[in-house]
Amino acid sequence: MLSMDEIIIKLKACMKESRFKHSLGVMETSVILARLYGADVKKAEIAGLIHDCARDIPVQTQLKMAENFGILLDDIERLEPALIHGPLGAAIARKDYGIEDEEILNAVKLHTTGNENMTLLEKIIFLSDYIEPGRCFPGVEDLRVKAFKDLDEAMICAYDSTIRYVTEKGCFLHPRTVWARNSILLHKGREEKT
Repeated sequence: MLSMDEIIIKLKACMKESRFKHSLGVMETSVILARLYGADVKKAEIAGLIHDCARDIPVQTQLKMAENFGILLDDIERLEPALIHGPLGAAIARKDYGIEDEEILNAVKLHTTGNENMTLLEKIIFLSDYIEPGRCFPGVEDLRVKAFKDLDEAMICAYDSTIRYVTEKGCFLHPRTVWARNSILLHKGREEKT
């Protein structure tokens, strides 16, 4: 794996300045949440920094690269190209940055849609991407407060907000997002009964 300094240099060269600042914000937020919830801080730092490594690649190039990597995109990912950069980013992180840790790669892969039964690191990266200090949208401050009190409750609120936003725009909603939300609700329901 490349050193953090090498990763930073490489990311700066392939990202818009605003995206790089966002990635630094996600990294910093991920580290704070990892310390709070007992996740591996180094993995959170790396995943947070590299999560958007494919985001600024033009869509047609992303589609071609996904094909070359053997990434099977579903119909929703093809119709909503913003969803491609998660799975593609994981492949690029492995090939170009030497990251072999599956937990880090899965967190990068799922940071846009989520999925059912997410690990602690996957939740932290997903939520950090959502609430990093550069984000500004209605309700983000409340969500930041929740993130530091109850990770799963913050995840549910983030999914609710995403679902509203996507449906109001008339875009396709990826089923993994619904599965992720329902998975957390089911898990919380089981905890409350015990």
